[in-house]
Amino acid sequence: MVSTQLDAHEGSGQNSESEKPTHVETEHAAVTYQEKNAFQAHADESGEGQNTKMTKRRFMALVSQAFLWTGSQIPVYLFGGVPPYIYADIGGHDRWTWFVLANLLSLAAVCPFVGSLSDMFGRRYVALSGASFIVLGMIVCSTAHTMNVFIGGMVLAGVGAGINELTALAATSEMAPTAQRGKYVSILIFTIVPFCPSVLWAQLIAAHSTWRYIGLFCALWAFVGLVLTALFYFPPPRVNSEGLTRGEILKRIDFVGGFLSISGMILFMAGLQWGGYMYSWKSAHVLVPLILGAALVVLFVIWEGFFAPYPMFPRRINQAPRILTLTLIITFISGANFFSILMFWPTQAFNVYGHDPVQVGIRGIPVGFSIMAGACIVLWLLSVFRGANRSLMVISSILMTAGCGAMSVARPDNMSTLWGILVLAGLGIGGIVVPASIITTIICPDDLIATIAALTLSIRVIGGSIGYTIYYNVLVAKFTSAAIHYIGGAMVKYGNITSTEVIGEVIGLTSISLLDEIAEVPGIAGNEALYKIVIQAGQIAYAEAYKWVYYVSIAFGAVSVLASLFLGDIASYITFPKYQHDSQEFERWRGVRMSCEHSLAEIITENN
Repeated sequence: MVSTQLDAHEGSGQNSESEKPTHVETEHAAVTYQEKNAFQAHADESGEGQNTKMTKRRFMALVSQAFLWTGSQIPVYLFGGVPPYIYADIGGHDRWTWFVLANLLSLAAVCPFVGSLSDMFGRRYVALSGASFIVLGMIVCSTAHTMNVFIGGMVLAGVGAGINELTALAATSEMAPTAQRGKYVSILIFTIVPFCPSVLWAQLIAAHSTWRYIGLFCALWAFVGLVLTALFYFPPPRVNSEGLTRGEILKRIDFVGGFLSISGMILFMAGLQWGGYMYSWKSAHVLVPLILGAALVVLFVIWEGFFAPYPMFPRRINQAPRILTLTLIITFISGANFFSILMFWPTQAFNVYGHDPVQVGIRGIPVGFSIMAGACIVLWLLSVFRGANRSLMVISSILMTAGCGAMSVARPDNMSTLWGILVLAGLGIGGIVVPASIITTIICPDDLIATIAALTLSIRVIGGSIGYTIYYNVLVAKFTSAAIHYIGGAMVKYGNITSTEVIGEVIGLTSISLLDEIAEVPGIAGNEALYKIVIQAGQIAYAEAYKWVYYVSIAFGAVSVLASLFLGDIASYITFPKYQHDSQEFERWRGVRMSCEHSLAEIITENN
């Protein structure tokens, strides 16, 4: 990949401005020299000679992108920590998982079109629109009185998140001196650190005021990013591909592929979500969306592969089929486990280990920080060893599989055992999502870096959506049988309650974590001792159910380990033997390579 860039420099000197990719292949996360010149002086390949002076305008523009970046992440992180507070207020306990799925699917859907939108309207206006979507979505969520309306708000926020996640990266890159691009993007990534204890912040807000203030906070945060972007971020006009007009660019957008992929995934996810929980797996409610959704996804693949004149993901992207395919499989699996840990652990910390908001929040801290640590460690090792991608992927996959699988030992009396296990799982997950993204950018053509970045992000998010749905169905199925045994048994033994209606009511309230209402159930009301026994029985039932989720994660992880074992080596894509015996040319190549490595580091923002 880098050799192509070097040859281009050798053939045309410093005139990289003449190289214009087609619109579909426009780099979302890379920038042209024309764009850079609005913020910095021209430099050679190594990045020397650039104007690195930090002006007030540049600093504030960078701050604006940090607000956009964090604003794209925090709605799911914060709301995902307090579902019981939300559906206790507005109802919808039978469909609350859709606010997570809808956000992720809308994020994945918009990613392939960000480059085209930037060509048509300019990156500044695209960034402003993304922030506006998040603000609007959070207003809808904060004022919702039904779960369906809340889900609609999360869809809007997901669209904005998909736009801003890629745009903030690109904007930060264009303002950074080439030699320091990695540093700038790393700082951007680390602005999410204050939100790593997102479960703690969300629990405190919801417990001591109302969950609606979470939406208000997210809306204000995104609005600050919108205002700062409007005031300080003024990039030059984008030089779009081949000088195409907006109408010509519009004609090249793959609307058919977008419709097939989005509608197919929504229907397929609906079938998975309903199956075995709301309807029988053999019912038309489940089979029709499952089959129709799968058929649309197959049609999408056929359309993209054989009929699309301007496909979302150009065929040239597949230069190393085995490495690309296996890396995307690993990305899919890591996405499933990433979002499952991210969304399931807060509820498990609540349902199994107690309901104190501070303690629930503290139990969630290891996940965010260990995932970030794993990402940074493996990214550094990938740079140091150059081509040790197979070993790093195998080790990370084993850590992820072992850590997630070991979570099955969780019981109400052994929280101290889980701290190390949570860290182990987080390190493994973080160690996959980052290098997997970078590997795909290394093996694809230079002008398709952003396209493959968008594909990788979409695959990760879709994997998370499907994995989360499967795990949730497993949890519901196992909890039902465990609750009948433990909760029903406790009520019969210690309360002499044999009414199936009363027992069913208590199990139902326990399943949606509405524990205060259990104290008002006939037979339990006024009996504090029995109430505590029933709550403890519910914790045991949940522990028995959650362990099956982690058993299933072992199967997913095993696929990731196997895929890692057969990964090809990427060393040939990042080394250049023909320059190693010519010191002058080798130093020149080394400068280009360092610049490219900094650019590749940008992609890690997808994984927070």
